[in-house]
Amino acid sequence: MSEANVVAPTTPTVVLVHGAFADSSSWNGVVEGLQAAGIPVTTVPNPLRGISIDAAYVASALAQVPGPVLAVGHSYGGAIITNAALHAGNVVGLVYVAAFAPDQGEKLFDIEAGSTDSVLNSALVQRTYPTGEGDATQVEVGIDPEKFHDAFAADLPHAQTAVMAATQRPASLLGFVEPTGTPAWRSLPSWAVVATGDKAAGSDVVRSMAQRAGATITEVEGSHVIMISKPQVVIDVIRQALTAVSSAAPTPSGALS
Repeated sequence: MSEANVVAPTTPTVVLVHGAFADSSSWNGVVEGLQAAGIPVTTVPNPLRGISIDAAYVASALAQVPGPVLAVGHSYGGAIITNAALHAGNVVGLVYVAAFAPDQGEKLFDIEAGSTDSVLNSALVQRTYPTGEGDATQVEVGIDPEKFHDAFAADLPHAQTAVMAATQRPASLLGFVEPTGTPAWRSLPSWAVVATGDKAAGSDVVRSMAQRAGATITEVEGSHVIMISKPQVVIDVIRQALTAVSSAAPTPSGALS
């Protein structure tokens, strides 16, 4: 029997990748629930420097997790696992949480332009910073704190979203204008949580991307940060995905070159 056909009996490790304007603490409720169920879980800090940079970093982090991996991405993090998973070599499934699942050549700003549900573009603020390399600069985008609650997390208390707005991590504009490479959802099974009140990514485009990817879709009333407002819904979908990919899943044979 070849090594590529050896059955992997171990439960995949759940690896959570956050999106723009956030950090890994946005997964705290999901992590707590998975840990309570005895499910191996970890997070990967998303650099938020652009599709190519972030995908390379996350692919490396995924590849360093022993055994098979179920990659879970929120929002922009979905675009990153889409680009990173095949290069890691050990990812056996994808879960998109209010997330982008772009196709090859697509850019997130173009996807957003086609949404009638998203108000994100009107809430963004651009700033320019030096890169540290001569006179070179880069453009970063963040969410106007005055618009953060309504655009990003309308189902959370205002006091909580005020803290989130003050501690948000700006993202490089490159993340929204760089084209996607070969999408992992074309060859890996996927699941998606669609928040019907998502005004950031936009419920309409999140749903259409999930349908195009052939994902098993769970729709739930809530905002873009559904993993914070309703973590159990996300946990349940992750557990469904784990059950599916753990059923006599072959050990991944290696990363793309």
